[in-house]
Amino acid sequence: MAGTKLASFEYEIFGKVQGVFFRKYTQKTAESLGLVGWVRNTEQKTVEGVAQGEEKKLAEMKKWLQTKGSRKSRIDRAVFKNEKSVSNLEFEDFVVRH
Repeated sequence: MAGTKLASFEYEIFGKVQGVFFRKYTQKTAESLGLVGWVRNTEQKTVEGVAQGEEKKLAEMKKWLQTKGSRKSRIDRAVFKNEKSVSNLEFEDFVVRH
């Protein structure tokens, strides 16, 4: 990835996002964009995670997290934090954490 700007962000998605395959679709979308990181359910009935990769691909992932999600999900709000440039990726792949 020489010459490619790498970045990272944390996210939390609110709405109907548990029990609707949201984590699986998040993983699938992230992998299709070449991103790494993780996603998991929270006790507060949200989904949270970290995504890292090429800045342009992260922008696509953000839009997906804000507007698409899984087919049966309903996204009420998406919160992004700790957005930063990184020199190296901290993860090998994109996983669903339990």
